[in-house]
Amino acid sequence: MSSQSSKTAFSGTANDYASYRPPYPNAFLAHLRTAAGSTGQGLLLDLACGPGRIAISMASYFRHVVAVDLEPEMISVAQQRANQLGRRNIEWRVTPAEQLQLAPASVELITIGEAFHRLEQNHILELASEWLGQNGHLATLGGEAIWSGPEPWKRIVVAVANRWANIALPEPTAAPWGEPFEIFRATGWQVTQYQMRVATIWTADSIIGFMRSTSFASANALGGKVAQFETDLRQKLLAFGPQDRFPADQRFGYTLARKSSV
Repeated sequence: MSSQSSKTAFSGTANDYASYRPPYPNAFLAHLRTAAGSTGQGLLLDLACGPGRIAISMASYFRHVVAVDLEPEMISVAQQRANQLGRRNIEWRVTPAEQLQLAPASVELITIGEAFHRLEQNHILELASEWLGQNGHLATLGGEAIWSGPEPWKRIVVAVANRWANIALPEPTAAPWGEPFEIFRATGWQVTQYQMRVATIWTADSIIGFMRSTSFASANALGGKVAQFETDLRQKLLAFGPQDRFPADQRFGYTLARKSSV
């Protein structure tokens, strides 16, 4: 998907994205830093940074962070959160990732959280090859979508979303998850992958909040149907689980790539 077509995909979702998307676990991010050989003195570049879920969590482990997103609202929410937490070494930029200009060999680690599929992938890999230093890495990170997985309540989320939204989500256990890595290998990158699971308890409110953070079930996407969608989803979830507790085995994963030596 081109940057132009995705320019307003998440318009109006920044606060819900920051509030209801599960944070990347500290142990997960620590594993990534170790695998990437982060020195603590390098530059982290976070592309399509959204409300700063990676940039803010990783800022204290890098000398400087550049975080980029094409949605001004996402950057605004990210800046507010960073200021509240005292993260002063993050430089926020509103620009498409494909138009970013950085000095060659200036970056230690590039991260892309749940957005690589929305970027011009071949172009981003070309730019990353220029930006990364000799031992630099590119990592795509992701958390499993709330509708994906074996838990029975997820079938309710899929059914209600498919009823109200302009989308056709697959059966939860059939939905693929994880970034494909063939494009990395095809363009000469060495790739490793890692996953971890975290026990999570969702509620009707947090499930609906997560759905509001998506490109297809946000208030902007659903328009006048948003209240009906959320009422329908809440009623069906609570009919299934009156205790308002919806457990899940939440998966997180990353694909870590390094340009092969010539």
